[in-house]
Amino acid sequence: MEPVIRATVLCVVTALLALVLKKGTPEAALLLTLAASIVVLLSLSESLNALLDFLEELVERSGISHELFIPLYKTVGIALVVRVGGNLCRDAGESALGSVVETVGAVCALLAAVPLLRAVLSLLLELMQ
Repeated sequence: MEPVIRATVLCVVTALLALVLKKGTPEAALLLTLAASIVVLLSLSESLNALLDFLEELVERSGISHELFIPLYKTVGIALVVRVGGNLCRDAGESALGSVVETVGAVCALLAAVPLLRAVLSLLLELMQ
């Protein structure tokens, strides 16, 4: 709970400062927003490691091949990066670039999921025989 409160406070304070800065220097406001985003994301590293440890335990106990979880990890990572990147583009006033980032992210997520889709297809073909 504590990381959420710290991140929220930092983001709200940064948003207020960026709002003030946008009137005079919108570039500085964007850089401030970007810096705060990086700081918040880096502060999540400990929590992210705990989550990854749990997911690794889940893979080991489930008996499912580790290779089947890799596309899931990649897809979640792509979704997070795309969300932040798209919103930063929109904050900079470039909504078209934000949409492009989201489109690229969707294509990359589908490509990352191809091994999982192949495994599902293979399983379905086995069941049909």
